[in-house]
Amino acid sequence: MTEAITLSGPSMPPASGGAPRQLVVFLHGFGADGNDLIGLAPYFARALPDTEFLSPHAPYPCQMAGFGRQWFNVYDADPAGRLAAIRVAAEIIDRFLDEALAARNLTDSQLALVGFSQGTMMSLFVAPRRAQPCAGVVGYSGRLESPDLLEKEIRSRPPVLLVHGDRDELLPVELLDRAAEMLGRNRIPVEHHVRPGMGHSIDEVGMDLGNRFLTRAFGL
Repeated sequence: MTEAITLSGPSMPPASGGAPRQLVVFLHGFGADGNDLIGLAPYFARALPDTEFLSPHAPYPCQMAGFGRQWFNVYDADPAGRLAAIRVAAEIIDRFLDEALAARNLTDSQLALVGFSQGTMMSLFVAPRRAQPCAGVVGYSGRLESPDLLEKEIRSRPPVLLVHGDRDELLPVELLDRAAEMLGRNRIPVEHHVRPGMGHSIDEVGMDLGNRFLTRAFGL
């Protein structure tokens, strides 16, 4: 029962010291945990001083790496089993987002997701399937899972920013083009950037692109 699974992890309150006017949720990559991305919060807070940042740990121990957490087993060779696991993780994330927004008296229009690698996969799966569009999704070094299902399952169309290194050794940069094409085909506004010489990581230029995108997405 996914209802028994609750997410927790590090957070950072608004730099302004007031109540949050926006909420950014980081979704980390395979084999990491929430501590991996919360370090981005001070950078994003420069442009988003009234934003609270949450970085939950994925619900499951990482099966292959022997450390860290995972949203689902990326090495599952069974497509049906993999999709089922993604749907379970999406349900857990959805409930976490609903509860986090309700606790702060915020709406989806004041929410953004920022993912890295597997966290990008989950962000791109969750956001278009929510009943109301969030402010935006930033996806670093990821891909679009189950793109063939998007057309019949899409419920909202939040703007998306994708950033990917052309030297990514884990997820080829070609996945960026495929994701952007499918998102655009489903009328989801998408902006995408290739970072020359960058591997499977996030660089300062990518963070700056993300900051500018979120500033626009929140209407600031």
